[in-house]
Amino acid sequence: MSPDRLSFSMLFKLCCLSFIGIYLSTFNVKHVIAQMKTQSLDNGISNWQLVTDGVMGGVSKGTIGVTDLDNKTCIELSGSVSTDNNGGFIQMAYNIDASLAQSVKHLQGIQLEIRGNGEDYNLHLRTKDLWFPWQAFRATFQTNGDWQIINLPFSSFQAYKTSEDLNVENLKRIGVVAIGREFDANICVASIGFY
Repeated sequence: MSPDRLSFSMLFKLCCLSFIGIYLSTFNVKHVIAQMKTQSLDNGISNWQLVTDGVMGGVSKGTIGVTDLDNKTCIELSGSVSTDNNGGFIQMAYNIDASLAQSVKHLQGIQLEIRGNGEDYNLHLRTKDLWFPWQAFRATFQTNGDWQIINLPFSSFQAYKTSEDLNVENLKRIGVVAIGREFDANICVASIGFY
């Protein structure tokens, strides 16, 4: 990269970081300060990834897509969870930018605006401290068939197959997961943020 190109790139990044800092400083930490609104995703679901137990031989089936539900644009995870072949999950996952993870270290937890089908779901957090794909920090939440705001304190996340502590500064992925039993999954996420 040429020096002029490098200088422009560095200047651009500094300007972006300054703007983010000013933007974030206008909020009280009790408010959602960093939202991944589905309406602003560049190519619909391009920032989201579907993961199923097929990676380990399971037979659960799932899809993700952008939909409108009750005048809210949301990302929808739907499918069937099967425990056959030692499986048992479908997941939609969102990769977190490192600078966003750094900005939430003094906050209390994650806030979801969701609508589910009355089933229980998990939110899984992955950090740079986790090496194996089955490791995560997990919290369970209930849905009731209506739109809900769910607050999940970081302290409610349990380490799964790791002895590491949850370090939100190293957060790299958030996953909404239908897991652990046979059921039909359907959950829409209008926003995910931090409070």
